[in-house]
Amino acid sequence: MKKLLCIGLFMLTLATQAQEQSDFKKETIEFIKITGAGSAFETAIAQLGMMVPDEKKDAYTKEANGTLDGLYDKMADLYMGEFTQPEIQELVKFYNTDLGKKLASKQLNLAQRGMAMGAILGNRSARYSGKI
Repeated sequence: MKKLLCIGLFMLTLATQAQEQSDFKKETIEFIKITGAGSAFETAIAQLGMMVPDEKKDAYTKEANGTLDGLYDKMADLYMGEFTQPEIQELVKFYNTDLGKKLASKQLNLAQRGMAMGAILGNRSARYSGKI
């Protein structure tokens, strides 16, 4: 009887942890999407799709969009390794505020402009190192 009770408690614990992990993953994917990553992926798919011939564009778009769930899942794993569930919940709350929405709408553009600045600095250092 004790073994049966222990096994039952163990199974209940596993089921509870699996549900908590599933909720954590859903919340993390929601966070990733509201930060603007979703629109960045859609933009990337559209830009890459411009190189695809018209007769193959529908198939490309369907396949590319089909990879998004897997991409969100893998990105969620990355975030879940760095943030706790309560931290993700707080971030979701923030990104649902007016300031958070403003940040999300500007984040991609700011990151692109920052990378351009970094490239300028990289070129400058390469010039001094004799690589240019």
